[in-house]
Amino acid sequence: MPSTTDPIAAFVAVVLDGSFTGQGWQGPTLSGSLRGVSSEQAQWSPSKSRKSIWRHVLHAAYWKHAVARALDPTDETAFPRRPSNWPNLPPKPDEKAWKADRALLAEMHDRLRRAAASIDTGLIHTRPRGRKWTYAQYLAGAAAHDAYHLGQIQLLKRLSRERA
Repeated sequence: MPSTTDPIAAFVAVVLDGSFTGQGWQGPTLSGSLRGVSSEQAQWSPSKSRKSIWRHVLHAAYWKHAVARALDPTDETAFPRRPSNWPNLPPKPDEKAWKADRALLAEMHDRLRRAAASIDTGLIHTRPRGRKWTYAQYLAGAAAHDAYHLGQIQLLKRLSRERA
């Protein structure tokens, strides 16, 4: 963030990190919800029409990437997985690939934080050039998105344990 003395920048850091890492007042965070999840558990889904933990992780990574790009209109970086919104699992979904995709999620979170840090906080309620939402809406939405998907992951963890 631009400065820890800037109350808006400090608030943005708390909001983004509060749903992703560390201790969130709501309970688990997105990264915390993945602790102890094996690649096998991450691949499981309750039915063919439902997403797995792994796909939720890739989806969350994509939207961190998308919001970072929205915050910085000059960023033209492509997301490394396909399809973008709900990427497929890698061809060999083993522990190594699972670790790599969790690292991708962390990398996209760091990228989002850097993009947020570059915002002039005086413009927080304005829209980035060519975008529909304000900076504040993108940032709040990114945090809410993490909170939603960590809830889905917690539910999938419980369901996968109950099936065993």
